[in-house]
Amino acid sequence: MNIQKLMRQAQQMQEQMQRDLAELVVDASVGGGAVKAKMSGHKLLLAIEIDREVLDPNDPTMLQDLVVSAVNEAARRVDEEMRTRLGGLTSSLPRMS
Repeated sequence: MNIQKLMRQAQQMQEQMQRDLAELVVDASVGGGAVKAKMSGHKLLLAIEIDREVLDPNDPTMLQDLVVSAVNEAARRVDEEMRTRLGGLTSSLPRMS
């Protein structure tokens, strides 16, 4: 096994992951679409969309919970997408015995 070749492949994988993260945008929706979150691959919140139906001044806790849930779901989807992509990248590496 050539260690330099392996190191080059690891570097290329890291560069590809960075490109993928920069391009990735995920959407998440909770409460039957009442709150939607859009997040980048770097887990930066890009947008929140709130349906007017859930804007109840007498129950701010419900809206707060929905926003937290939407953001957490978006973050989970970023993680899931990156695990999937990383699995595809690592399959090209040689197996170590």
